[in-house]
Amino acid sequence: MSDTAGAAVRYSRVMLKISGEALMGDQGYGLHPPTVNRIAEEVKSVRDMGVEICMVIGGGNIFRGLQGSAQGMERTTADYMGMLATVMNALAMQSALEAMGVFTRVISAIPMDQVCEPYIRRRAVRHLEKKRVCIFAAGTGNPYFTTDTAATLRASEMACQAIFKGTKVDGVYDKDPKKHPDARRYDHVTYDEVLEKHLGVMDATAIALARDNDLPIIVFSLDEPGGFRGILAGEGTYTRVQG
Repeated sequence: MSDTAGAAVRYSRVMLKISGEALMGDQGYGLHPPTVNRIAEEVKSVRDMGVEICMVIGGGNIFRGLQGSAQGMERTTADYMGMLATVMNALAMQSALEAMGVFTRVISAIPMDQVCEPYIRRRAVRHLEKKRVCIFAAGTGNPYFTTDTAATLRASEMACQAIFKGTKVDGVYDKDPKKHPDARRYDHVTYDEVLEKHLGVMDATAIALARDNDLPIIVFSLDEPGGFRGILAGEGTYTRVQG
């Protein structure tokens, strides 16, 4: 219990960034409700520790702007379509969390008042203070910026103490561990090393923004049951990006 209490004090407010693909489960497209519910349970378990939680979810399970532009679509239009996909994912996660009794707000960078709130920083901070989970949707509201950058921007604005990046692997490796059995995992890596070695933690804009605001990024496996809560309790395997 002391570890958990200490973790809640050490990280009283965090950002959880996950990809849209994390919601697909074993499907090739769209949403897999059991997977959405499993991730929602992880979020609830951390919220129950007293930690205030922000979330940003990508949209790649529905539409990815870069792929659309690669197929001949105008880039800004493709990016706006990708932003709308993130709103759909955010609403799905909100539904799952509220079914578990967790009060949740979807806050969109693109105003769409019938389905979610517009982004107003002070209001979002108030939601967090009331222990509501805030899911920030529609990226930054601007084309050419990824949801990684949106997560880092919102984490900075909300005064989060760390960004938790949930991935398919348990940290940052020097090469793809699924393709290379000799891949080496880093316990700690600096922002500059991530950029110099192209380690693929987040895009360069997000890493530079995190570095400028001294915001640590903790990369962990979202597929590990209890992984999110475990790291907050001082356990588990992860890579810390900082310094």
